[in-house]
Amino acid sequence: MNEQLTTVRAAAHGLVGYLLKPLTYAALRDRSVAYADYRGRLRAGGDATGQEDVGRALDAWRPQRPAPLPKGMHRQTLDAVVAVLRTAGGLSAVETAEQIGASRITARRYPEYLAGTGLVTRTPRYGGAGRPETGLRG
Repeated sequence: MNEQLTTVRAAAHGLVGYLLKPLTYAALRDRSVAYADYRGRLRAGGDATGQEDVGRALDAWRPQRPAPLPKGMHRQTLDAVVAVLRTAGGLSAVETAEQIGASRITARRYPEYLAGTGLVTRTPRYGGAGRPETGLRG
């Protein structure tokens, strides 16, 4: 089933957030604490006097900082890889490395992380000599 459609249906039934695997204990803890705060605000009741109150109530369950990346990974490099994969359509690790100016090993770790979270898909690329490359499409 289409992931976007699944998310829309889940939201219609009360979904307020989700975590993608692989997740860290810190991310789970932050989301749990934020959700408990959100539920506490709902229980406390009170009237919303404007759009700001409604926005604050709905945003209360979202943690304010992004989930931490696995050890040794950096947000700037991840952002660069995501940008390259989005604009190029589909690249191998070697092509990604050339585009972002990183080593092939570095360029391989980030797309593999994104594939593990479901944000990009892997497809085999045949045609040259040797083993087939894995193409990644964002």
